[in-house]
Amino acid sequence: MSTTTSGRLTAATSDAGDTRSTRDRILDAATELFYAHGIRAISADKIIERAGITKVTFYRHFRTKDALVLAYLERQAAWERDALSWLRESTGDDAEALRRFAAAVGELTCEPGFRGCAFINAAAEYADPDGPVRKAVAEHRAWYRELFAAMLGRLGVADPAQAADELMMLRDGAMVSGSLDDPSRVGGALERAIFAIVDAGRALSTT
Repeated sequence: MSTTTSGRLTAATSDAGDTRSTRDRILDAATELFYAHGIRAISADKIIERAGITKVTFYRHFRTKDALVLAYLERQAAWERDALSWLRESTGDDAEALRRFAAAVGELTCEPGFRGCAFINAAAEYADPDGPVRKAVAEHRAWYRELFAAMLGRLGVADPAQAADELMMLRDGAMVSGSLDDPSRVGGALERAIFAIVDAGRALSTT
């Protein structure tokens, strides 16, 4: 869950036994460097050096750095979606899935090198709301809201779309708080806040 939520991935060192594809090696290097230092602070040359490839090889797979940034976000989105889908399927219970989600976020914020949400970080570096990076961020956040709304609806919350917006704000706040405050308190605080919204929404549905 850690790599799928934060955007961090420790790229393996390249050696004779490395079975990753060249594209994956580039993405692994970019993920590690983008998350640790910021996207704009990392040049294509730094990624090329980290991945242990030539410029020709790099540009064969990614014609521009922006293309690599989008691939980085797309892979991160896929990781997060797979992780949350597994969480729901493994529990078979939306309430328990939300508890485990809060716990996973809490565990993530306690890991060394945690720097918040990869998507929030990317959005902060790309100001144009109509640009491809911000669109990729918006699409992923819309997916989160749809997932939360579906889960909340099954839990009997009166207005699941509104509650999903509130859960999204909680998730964002937890990721930021984990990078600025005491991360050991994030998981418990997030769980309490989530279920305060769930309980309030259920109460409204019975009035």
